[in-house]
Amino acid sequence: MSEKNTGRVTIPTNLDVVPETIELMKRWGADAIRDCDGTEFPEELTKTGAKIYATYYTTRKDNEWAKANPDEVQQCYIMSGFYTAVESELQIPLMKGISEELMQVNTRDDIKRWWEVIDRSTGQVVSTAQWEYNGESGCVCIHEAEPFHEYTVSFLAYIIWDPVHMYNAVTNDWKDFEHQITFDVRQPKTHKYSMERLRKFCAEHPYVNVIRYTTFFHQFTLMFDELKREKYVDWFGYSASVSPYVLEQFEKEVGYPFRPEYIIDQGYMNNTYRIPSKEFKDFQAFQRREVAKLAKEMVDIVHEYGKEAMMFMGDHWIGMEPFMDEFASIGLDAVVGSVGNGATLRLFSDIKNVKYTEGRFLPYFFPDTFHEGGDPVKEAKVNWVTARRAILRSPIQRIGYGGYLKLALEFPDFVQYIKEVCQEFRTLYDNIQGVTPYCVKRVAVLNCWGKMRSWGNHMVHHAIYYKQNYSYFGIIEALSGAPFDVSFISFDDIKADKDLLKKFDVVINVGDADTAQSGGENWIDETIITAVREFVYNGGGFIGVGEPAAHQWQGRFIQLDDVLGVEEEHGFNLNTDKYNWEEHRDHFILKDAEGEVDFGEGKKNIYALPETEILIQKDQEVQMAVKTFGKGRGVYISGLPYSFKNSRVLYRAVLWSASAEEELHCWYSTNYNVEVHAYVKNGKYCVVNNTYEPQDTVVYRGDGSSFRLHLEANEIKWYQIITGNPE
Repeated sequence: MSEKNTGRVTIPTNLDVVPETIELMKRWGADAIRDCDGTEFPEELTKTGAKIYATYYTTRKDNEWAKANPDEVQQCYIMSGFYTAVESELQIPLMKGISEELMQVNTRDDIKRWWEVIDRSTGQVVSTAQWEYNGESGCVCIHEAEPFHEYTVSFLAYIIWDPVHMYNAVTNDWKDFEHQITFDVRQPKTHKYSMERLRKFCAEHPYVNVIRYTTFFHQFTLMFDELKREKYVDWFGYSASVSPYVLEQFEKEVGYPFRPEYIIDQGYMNNTYRIPSKEFKDFQAFQRREVAKLAKEMVDIVHEYGKEAMMFMGDHWIGMEPFMDEFASIGLDAVVGSVGNGATLRLFSDIKNVKYTEGRFLPYFFPDTFHEGGDPVKEAKVNWVTARRAILRSPIQRIGYGGYLKLALEFPDFVQYIKEVCQEFRTLYDNIQGVTPYCVKRVAVLNCWGKMRSWGNHMVHHAIYYKQNYSYFGIIEALSGAPFDVSFISFDDIKADKDLLKKFDVVINVGDADTAQSGGENWIDETIITAVREFVYNGGGFIGVGEPAAHQWQGRFIQLDDVLGVEEEHGFNLNTDKYNWEEHRDHFILKDAEGEVDFGEGKKNIYALPETEILIQKDQEVQMAVKTFGKGRGVYISGLPYSFKNSRVLYRAVLWSASAEEELHCWYSTNYNVEVHAYVKNGKYCVVNNTYEPQDTVVYRGDGSSFRLHLEANEIKWYQIITGNPE
């Protein structure tokens, strides 16, 4: 084990904390310094010998250019509110509910070509002859409207205040500053200027080692209302990657006209929960290719100046999908991402074709956490222990922090705790970098997005809690630190490769009915449903969570009811009596689950079919059930929020569904608060206490031998694998 106390840590700085930065570098063993949004880099720190990151904004921090070229300011597709006509004339105010500091209606381009008025009662497009826009009132007036039909307007708006800059300004209560305008690097004048601007920046900052792009060109969909409250957010949204210039290129490439509805999607602002249409997938693919091409141009310039190119995967990252083929062509040196939990860490730790990855750990040094009475240590502890599980499966090479350093310095207990985290991370790195983690089973998560949304398919806004979502996201979070080889596959993948499922032991399908996560109408595709059934019948496992394989069709709602053994009552089956309600809690899956199992929000009205074994039901609503189908097995779970206990439940469910119960006592801890991570090929393993309390457990090695172990709070113990050598 290395005794190094320095390196692999990046810290933020500003003009007002130069001596403090130098002192903290020593305390935390930091070897890199970065600036942040709203901060400047002090010249004195260029002489420290540290690696220096410069935050570079490709689309803002140059208002002079943006104001001189208003036609090349970035744009976004927005949908108005729903308005009901009560007579033949209807006025629809476009910007109601949207901050006019953020957006401005685009009337420069042909509104009749690029806008759409839709009768939402019929789904039909209203003829352009039936409406016009009044700039003074800010309303679209519809003539000959059908009384008591609902209407919306889909329109283009300029992004006149960068949404991230707005977020930072609102969060930090900035005063007396200029709103940064977002310009579009994809457009001809700005493209040429942006490359010259980047070269100038590189030449004028010879001390900078790493250009940290934040990120490249298009912000995810982020809108605020008139009170500067967040109104709409989709971390995967493509709504703000549009302009007539770009859309005309898209039309030439695909051979059909673009419609705003490809983005708006039946009034839902085409979000990651919607089952993507062919047209939307075409648009995403087009954007990925074009963005990657332009990003490579910028990366190549940075390399010409002998600097590294790093991408922050968070802001302005749309089109930079890191798990898709186009990403490899860009030539980035590194990716840094914000670590909200294990799943967000895997979002970038699993990225290939970069030299290293870096995690920006929470809390961010902002006043929403670092204020009188705040407890940043609590947030940091939760953040580290959840991320650490994922690091042990898929390591990152560096960690760091962001925000205003002076705020963090006011909390000495926080500064001390992060010192411990930095040292522990270096120890982890020394032990697991380049090693191969032992995987018990091969697990595929099946949804509409596949590898494109690896680890992120249940995220709305990065790692933010949502009541309707946490019970599903718990599955992904549990998998992020579990000893499984996890892949994300799509329904299209199954159709393209009839032998695909043979590569896995267990398939997991998670989500509400008719969402992109569970699959909706894909389950009535004969090719898909038969492929999955065949996979299970021949010995595979299938775990369905929430409303898996669900779509109303041919007398069934849960289309894999024969595999999962459950159905959901919608009133269509009330005529059929149901007698299977007996619980069988003494089951392999529940052996470690003392007391009640937390199913989160769960699902109502799930009942079991006659040959199904119910593990848990509440008030005649099935929460967990199992069934045999041929040589394989199905497991139904109504929801599973993340916890150490639930992670163990999922672990056992995977083993049981794969008919591999006998493999339980292999690199295993009897206490679910403690986990074992083995690196068999490299001859080592570790035992990890995931809590901040002392824990006792029995540890099973790979050969089935065991030993008792006591671990202090948060402790990790490392061992060499020596056959026949008791600890």
